[in-house]
Amino acid sequence: MNLFAKLKAREASGAPIRIGVIGCGKFASMFLAQVPRTPGLHVAAIADLAPERARANLARIGWEAERSAASGLDDAIARRATWLVEDAMAMVADQRLDVVIEATGHPAAGIAHARAAIAAGKHIVMVNVEADALAGPALAAEAAKAGVVYSLAYGDQPALVCELVDTLRAAGFTVTAAGKGTKYLPLYHASTPETVWGHYGLSPEAAAAGGMNPQMFNSFLDGTKSGIEMAAVANATGLAVPQDGLLFPPCGVDDLPLILRPASEGGVLVGRGMVEVVSSLERDGRCVARDLRWGVYAVFEGETDYVRRCFSEYGVRTDPSGRYGALWRPYHFIGLELGVSVASAVLRGEATGAPQAFRADVVSVAKRDLAAGEVLDGEGGSTVWGKVIPASRSLSLGGLPIGLAHGVALARPVAAGSMVRWSDVRAQEDAATRYRRAMEQSLIAQAA
Repeated sequence: MNLFAKLKAREASGAPIRIGVIGCGKFASMFLAQVPRTPGLHVAAIADLAPERARANLARIGWEAERSAASGLDDAIARRATWLVEDAMAMVADQRLDVVIEATGHPAAGIAHARAAIAAGKHIVMVNVEADALAGPALAAEAAKAGVVYSLAYGDQPALVCELVDTLRAAGFTVTAAGKGTKYLPLYHASTPETVWGHYGLSPEAAAAGGMNPQMFNSFLDGTKSGIEMAAVANATGLAVPQDGLLFPPCGVDDLPLILRPASEGGVLVGRGMVEVVSSLERDGRCVARDLRWGVYAVFEGETDYVRRCFSEYGVRTDPSGRYGALWRPYHFIGLELGVSVASAVLRGEATGAPQAFRADVVSVAKRDLAAGEVLDGEGGSTVWGKVIPASRSLSLGGLPIGLAHGVALARPVAAGSMVRWSDVRAQEDAATRYRRAMEQSLIAQAA
């Protein structure tokens, strides 16, 4: 609770935290909108493959043109301005930056950028949760060996869930369940970029006019993004994931401690200590009362009569037994809160959530019957969606991670609803695939 004081001290010293941002899309733009209002932060460089689009985004959030008009990093540092550059690797290599924010959303690019930042001795804040789900445990281990921080992005739901879990555990509570809310119905698993807007109540024309990417929005709808985010939480906190994927039970905030408790006690969980995502829709499509669509939660236990009495005295929302309580946050600020991760990494040397082990994986599942020769179109596409399962099960079955299910051809047919395996595809031999496969082989060897 002293980050703001530390940031003010950095500002007063004339040595603000120097930041390099990779990718100037929505998440990064929200962070950049707050930078001029936050002491101690200097975004010295922004790398984006489309500099003019980045300039347009900066203008949209209120940056004056002069702020991003630095001719290079020397000029940016001298004038407290920002240098826009296309070459992310050149930016990352400069020793004058303290921390890199990876916000591309592209798994392979995220791995490459994170490894370059770590090799250059820089802290890395991984907005790119897709890359974290694909290879975060290996990246975090690499960062620890190099003596730098690898961190999930505060403001995004996984880091906020990690914060809730850590706070409760630090107070001596056992966490029964933790996760987030979303809009979900079982039929959404088959949604494609061509059908997605109907589920959101939008016309394709209205979505196009708003610049909305159908594949990205479909990833949120078809369950993939929820799986990716819960994999990040499980890997960071040690909470378990269900054997055959998330249940997405309909649940409002008042019922969190009632529904998110073990099935043996009337809830839906197979056991204690699970991640789960709750739906804002009943299975018949009606809206859940007091839903948590935009928020995060944790359910925890009062393990003694005295603690349960305290719950009652102070109005803690509990199940009828009084044993299980709930803590939640109704919404999150996305990139507007990202500065917390930057300050925590540089000023405290602490991550706002980071993988501790490979406990959860997000595997590709066929949305329809797929024929040999078909090319998978990855996260949010029309061929597969991503289901989170225990990493041990994924490794034993040879599941193809969703982060590598783009642009690969099927070697054999895969039935609708079936998991796609490495043996089902003609895998590419790129750097991201090699890195992920090396992580798998290392873990298999350790378990042998």
